[in-house]
Amino acid sequence: MKPAILVLADGTAFRGQALGFEGETTGEVVFNTAMSGYQEILTDPSYKGQIVLMTSTQIGNYGVSPEDDESRRIWAEGFIVREASHRMSNWRGRQSFEDYLLEHKIVSIQGIDTRALTRHLREKGSQIGVISHVNLHEEALCAKAQTAPSIVGRDLVQAVTCDSSYPWKEGSVSWCSNGNGSSPLKPDPPSSYKVVVMDFGVKHHILRSLVDVGCSVQVVPASTHADHIRDLQPDGLFLSNGPGDPEGVPYAVSTVKALLGWKPIFGICLGHQILGLALGLETHKLPFGHHGANHPVMDLRTRKIEITSQNHNFAVSLPHKEQEGALWAPQHFDTAIGRMEVTHRSLNDGCCEGMLGLDSPVLSVQYHPEASPGPHDSSYLFQQFIDMMKGVSHGG
Repeated sequence: MKPAILVLADGTAFRGQALGFEGETTGEVVFNTAMSGYQEILTDPSYKGQIVLMTSTQIGNYGVSPEDDESRRIWAEGFIVREASHRMSNWRGRQSFEDYLLEHKIVSIQGIDTRALTRHLREKGSQIGVISHVNLHEEALCAKAQTAPSIVGRDLVQAVTCDSSYPWKEGSVSWCSNGNGSSPLKPDPPSSYKVVVMDFGVKHHILRSLVDVGCSVQVVPASTHADHIRDLQPDGLFLSNGPGDPEGVPYAVSTVKALLGWKPIFGICLGHQILGLALGLETHKLPFGHHGANHPVMDLRTRKIEITSQNHNFAVSLPHKEQEGALWAPQHFDTAIGRMEVTHRSLNDGCCEGMLGLDSPVLSVQYHPEASPGPHDSSYLFQQFIDMMKGVSHGG
């Protein structure tokens, strides 16, 4: 097999074998602890600017099914695996993992000690790296990694957002029917509420989940002005997931700030962080982020634990220091639209994972409730958004 190398900005090098498209790629190296879902990870726009390391030892053994793509293309800059499966075993699989990487021209590497790399990133933090099949000189690649742009402060959203507004009508039932050839047991529910989705890098299954609970969905580009969103006269506004630093998209923060208190708002992932900035909070970069399908989160109101899917390197900073013993109690803070409550926390590091407006219909979570790793631990959030819109439309 053709040799390949991964070199990090701190000079650490890992030698392995070439995988995927022959070439060279640069990005922030992050590790994902999910045991499956490699296709959804690769096509998640939130990974724009990043090279993804999978901690699971064998990747590709169930192949690729086109209907499982979460967006129009692969967005990850590169892929790192311990071993890529040369065979696929899946009745739905229509393409091998290796052919998938080749088709989308994704430079990847296999055969390295992924446990050692994961430990290194945990200790030293996520950092820029270079995968190369064409240049195996460590010093030259280290220099490239050191001079490559950081994701801090960059606007990565403009690369992944839609070019123009469009309606989305497919729900999970019609997707399953189209994807595996089976007949749906019932049609998608009728659309009762019009929702505008600000596309910061939205995943298809998020849009399906909104249709599933009775939303008529209109997706708009990330740079859409507040006045245009008002002209669409929606019942609610959804702020999607997306890549990079929320402070790199000040235009989106300004739009959300202008719409606070107007209609119910539901934000996830980057949308949660943008909402935080619009409310006057700050954000910060995590050492190595949260990437995986097995992250435990506590709902501070019910004390229930949700197993969540996550993909973010930034988080919302809370407005004041935690008092002794207050980490696992709901925390309240004041904003321009009234009181807000911290509703969810990460059990791994205490990170803010959710917020709720007490005086205004605002809801956000840091994780992906549509991804169903629990499998349905977080599906109530979409219904909570519906209830918010129902309450406003009924004057509640």
